[in-house]
Amino acid sequence: MKFRLGSIESNYDGFSQLADIAEATKELFWDDIEIDMMHTSWFDANMCAPLGAILYKASRDLNTVKISDKMPSRIKDILSKNRFLSNYGIPAIYDTYGTTVEYKRFEPKDERYFADYIEKKLVRKDIMPEMSEALLKKFRESIFEIFNNAVIHSKTEMGIFSCGQYYPNQNRFDFCIADLGVGIRQNVIKYLKKEISADEAILWALKIGNTTKTGKVPGGIGLKLLREFISKNKGRIQIVSDKGYWELAKDGTELIKTLQFPFPGTAVNIEFNTSDTHSYFLASEIRNEDIF
Repeated sequence: MKFRLGSIESNYDGFSQLADIAEATKELFWDDIEIDMMHTSWFDANMCAPLGAILYKASRDLNTVKISDKMPSRIKDILSKNRFLSNYGIPAIYDTYGTTVEYKRFEPKDERYFADYIEKKLVRKDIMPEMSEALLKKFRESIFEIFNNAVIHSKTEMGIFSCGQYYPNQNRFDFCIADLGVGIRQNVIKYLKKEISADEAILWALKIGNTTKTGKVPGGIGLKLLREFISKNKGRIQIVSDKGYWELAKDGTELIKTLQFPFPGTAVNIEFNTSDTHSYFLASEIRNEDIF
């Protein structure tokens, strides 16, 4: 079975295309799957995380997954630099300008390796807005909480996938984490003990004070802090789970949509505005000023 990809961007259309592939391959077993990017005019490299998750699931069902090496050279270059294509027999090339955050798959037990990955690849002073040490610590914890949510809530056994990309000409830096777990909707339904749609479940999870974690373990802070920071930074966030799609746009508006087919897990994409020259602090650090 061959899938011809159009342009894949970090938006509703991009995630819809990937969900279509997930739906078309979910019943395949011992089959041949080919991804054709010959006519792909653009591919946001951070979207390797959700695409890689879907293709990994297909390969676990004993399908042979191939990505054709016939694609526009600029796309082949960037997906070779971030080592995504090396998983499909296309050699990696050196990232001279350091714009990629390597595509990686982590086992659920790999918390320490993921923390090191975040520290070395994501929290970069040459890209990220200036933050106080206290806020930077909270920021790291927020990213790490997304990983932990994938481990604890999603109950994934196939790992967590991540990838990032700096787009200097567009003044943005995107980072995406995806898993193949049960999804936000199922967790919220189980917690609330009532039916709820996928988009309603995402909105519930984003409200302050809402978390499906139980006991003395705090939860639900990570996405909320990132949402507040990104809002002030004029960046973007997208959360995709099941058929739910939620986006916080650059102008602060929220977009809620429904995918035709479900994404098999959860993906969180965070986009930072790298042209932001503001300095950020936690509200507890200073007073009587306009602060974060």
